Amino acid sequence: MKLHPDQTRQLALAVLDLEAKAILDLKPRIDEQFIRACEFLLGCTGRIVVTGMGKSGHIGSKIAATLASTGSPAFFVHPGEASHGDLGMITAGDVVLALSNSGETDELLTILPIIRRLGVPLIAMTGNQRSTLAREATVSLDISVEKEACPLGLAPTSSTTATLAMGDALAVALLEARGFTADDFARSHPGGRLGRRLLLHVADIMHTGARIPKVSTDAPLREALLEITRQGLGMAVVVDSADRVLGVYTDGDLRRTLDKGIDVHNTVIGEVMTQTFKHARPGMLAVEALKLMEDHKISALPVIDEDGRLAGAMNMHDLLRAGVV
Repeated sequence: MKLHPDQTRQLALAVLDLEAKAILDLKPRIDEQFIRACEFLLGCTGRIVVTGMGKSGHIGSKIAATLASTGSPAFFVHPGEASHGDLGMITAGDVVLALSNSGETDELLTILPIIRRLGVPLIAMTGNQRSTLAREATVSLDISVEKEACPLGLAPTSSTTATLAMGDALAVALLEARGFTADDFARSHPGGRLGRRLLLHVADIMHTGARIPKVSTDAPLREALLEITRQGLGMAVVVDSADRVLGVYTDGDLRRTLDKGIDVHNTVIGEVMTQTFKHARPGMLAVEALKLMEDHKISALPVIDEDGRLAGAMNMHDLLRAGVV
């Protein structure tokens, strides 16, 4: 057994071309049938029950997960188990989404009479619009492909890719129709990195109280340098007696001060501070603060409230520790 690099590369490229074509061929099928399917799914007062056998089942499980995470309650039921008791999971308010490339999968056809008896809408996704599943369905979506990417024409490849893409099209259409937001998405993903990026606000991670590096406007420059070193955020925030922010002084400002030959022992911070600066708000998403820092190539931000007073401070390390970066 020997691998031929050029032949392998060409075969892999052919797979991608065939699967890309299978997806593009779906575009004309986003038609009235697709809209009807979306209407049934959007009007579902229960849950969307996704079912499929074999590779279609694996794709169906992923579609169910995508629907559930984007605001459309859904779960997957194995059709083989459904005829042995799991059909009890389907209730009158549900919608069934059945996947079968052939449309003649025995395990699916066995449970069709029960689905009809329940009176729930049946949406089929099949590659054979003349099949039993297509004929029995309330709505049938065409996910047929010209050919499988498998050279033998046997392994489900292009067909499963097309099915997954059609499932994503349904999920995203429903997401938009429901007005599903990034906050909604974050609430269903609180434990992962994505949830942290969408749920964490600046107020959750900023330094407050005695941990804020701040000095008064008439403080000697050397005092500001000590504050920068002591707090370790790479900056000091300059405030007045009411804690209103007047400016900042950073590590970069120190380099510029030294380049100008300014005497650090006989200068007050108000004379050399930067008066035009970027800042964050406590209610700002942490990921928004990250973008602000990246866009302007800065590593620390003062956090200022609506009244212009200093509320906190943060730097890139705080975002790293919080898992936002």
